[in-house]
Amino acid sequence: MTTYEPRPGGAPVGRMLLAQTALETRMLLRNGEQLLLTVIIPTVLLVLFSAVDVVAVEGPGERVDFLAPGLLALAVLSTAFTGQAIATGFERRYGVLKRLGSTPLPRWALLTAKTGCVLVTEVLQVLLLSAVALALGWSPHGNPLGVLALLALGTAAFSGLGLLMAGTLRAEATLAAANLVFVLLLLAGGVVVPLSKFPSAVRPVLELLPISALSDGLRSVLQYGGSVPWADLGILSVWAVLGLGAAGRFFRWE
Repeated sequence: MTTYEPRPGGAPVGRMLLAQTALETRMLLRNGEQLLLTVIIPTVLLVLFSAVDVVAVEGPGERVDFLAPGLLALAVLSTAFTGQAIATGFERRYGVLKRLGSTPLPRWALLTAKTGCVLVTEVLQVLLLSAVALALGWSPHGNPLGVLALLALGTAAFSGLGLLMAGTLRAEATLAAANLVFVLLLLAGGVVVPLSKFPSAVRPVLELLPISALSDGLRSVLQYGGSVPWADLGILSVWAVLGLGAAGRFFRWE
């Protein structure tokens, strides 16, 4: 005989984590503004600058061989930093984070689910941009493990910085600041304009930016056929430690 008894309590953490990750991903993919930022803009820039001689490029191969690595870096920036900062900032403003923090889902699991959503979105971005770039004549080279390491550390660095911004600023300030940073890093981070085109006085500073390290590292592997760009990985590691550490220390849930 079966006995039905109430069993109060939350589901296993692993199941809750998967469910929250799936929910975060569905919400992002249904958001038109987020899709514009994370998918459409990098794809349009790739097609436009590959077809039109607007900016000077460097290195061997076609224009797309220079542009594709930089726009892969831009895709990581748009998802892990800009999109996550804006979405999390408004969730904090409207009390969503506060309410989720009172559920059986641990707070660390909530942030992990947001990171999982970022990773799923980035996989889709990389597949789409790679397919478009290959159709435009892209010929990638180098060690794929180096590419994965760069993307992982870039994601960690930008996620930490995005969560730090979302957890310390007001939602409106986060919206303005995140979009401003996105535009500035797009223009001055070696994404579509080589850093060699900037004045020598500011170039050493620009080379230390996480977007510059990510785009330069991806370019050294995919365009020049290098193995592991340790210097760029080191810069990204420092940004990841600083960003995630500061986010963990200063993030406010309400």
